Amino acid sequence: MAAYELLGTYLNEHLAGSASGVELAERLCSDHEGTPLGTALRPLAQDIKEDRASLEDLMEGLGIEKSSVKQAVGWGLEKLSRLRINKQLIGSSELTRLLQIETLSLGVEGKLAMWRALQEVAAVDARLAATDFDRLIARARQQRETLEPHRLEAAAKAFSP
Repeated sequence: MAAYELLGTYLNEHLAGSASGVELAERLCSDHEGTPLGTALRPLAQDIKEDRASLEDLMEGLGIEKSSVKQAVGWGLEKLSRLRINKQLIGSSELTRLLQIETLSLGVEGKLAMWRALQEVAAVDARLAATDFDRLIARARQQRETLEPHRLEAAAKAFSP
């Protein structure tokens, strides 16, 4: 498989994951509206949407088509995760919140890894050079920093006797 096709596969995988990230961030905002978590997540959810748009713009600029199959699978997996991570099955709203925040944090880490990998490739691929990876990387790091105190608070509440 040619490097261009591999890049398309890679970007489509991340685009599919970003759909889950957007939905999870919005659901957390809605579920925790009026709380410090909900307040912190509102701008973060908007950033995640903007990051998804940046990825779509990058793909469009490279002439990489979105895979409707991967998008559908990503959407379906997000819906399945709702079943897996819910209070009724887990038995604790605090553990559910912890798992949701950690899932979102892992998505942000994956996005950060993607931006860093693409920044590395941009050094040898002029098609990527116009993208401001420094800004995208900094934003992903900030998103992770925003989530961390809420993740730790959720852990403390979930596992405190």
